[in-house]
Amino acid sequence: MDAIDAGSRPRPALVLVHGTRMNAAQWEPYRALLPDVQLVTVDLPGHGDRVGEEFTAESALSTIDRAVGRARAVAGGVPPVLCGHSLGGYLSMTWADQHPGELGGLVLLGATADPRSRLAGVYRGFARVLPVVGPDRMARAVNAVMRVLGARGEHARLLPDGAAYAALPAAWELVMSGGGPQLLTSVDVPVTLVNGQLDQMRLHVGRYAAACRQVRVVTVPRASHLLPATHPEQVAEVLRAAWERASSG
Repeated sequence: MDAIDAGSRPRPALVLVHGTRMNAAQWEPYRALLPDVQLVTVDLPGHGDRVGEEFTAESALSTIDRAVGRARAVAGGVPPVLCGHSLGGYLSMTWADQHPGELGGLVLLGATADPRSRLAGVYRGFARVLPVVGPDRMARAVNAVMRVLGARGEHARLLPDGAAYAALPAAWELVMSGGGPQLLTSVDVPVTLVNGQLDQMRLHVGRYAAACRQVRVVTVPRASHLLPATHPEQVAEVLRAAWERASSG
């Protein structure tokens, strides 16, 4: 991580929280796409270097808490921009709701389906089917879909195996029980809601936008829920815009 130039005005860091089954490696290609932005990435419990660790609400939110603390430290105390994809998005809005005044901005990627809707049944059903299909077989199928949808180069190489699926039931149960647009009513910084045009998780984006005090809604054409891997340039452009807004605030 680059040191801050002592003669320049400190600018915020960007905290990136991955989605289900992914890990901090999901964001490595973004270092080249955002070379002048300090990135802080994490592995959630049960993912990446923490595979095998139990996923709980406390451990997941503590992970974000520590990442935000690191981001403030490397940016001279400037509040960071927090971005989460899918599961990471729901966790990020939960953390933001609990920590008003501690962020410079919030970006949610593929995290605007209300988990209190009928969609909850789909994800609970997926969790029940997973042990039958097997995590490795499921991972191969999902990775193949991601490649068909556009994951190329380093994004394709970094696709994980099935080990992190063990954390899925607990992770999504947490989202189903506590997630939703009501979490954004207390968020006092600009919020960017980003979805792929073909993403089922943008179903209730209007509800989430209505709950925000300051909001920008972005729909990436022809992208799916997997847009951080399949449309990295467009996602990086949105992240830069949120970061620049926080930098000028």
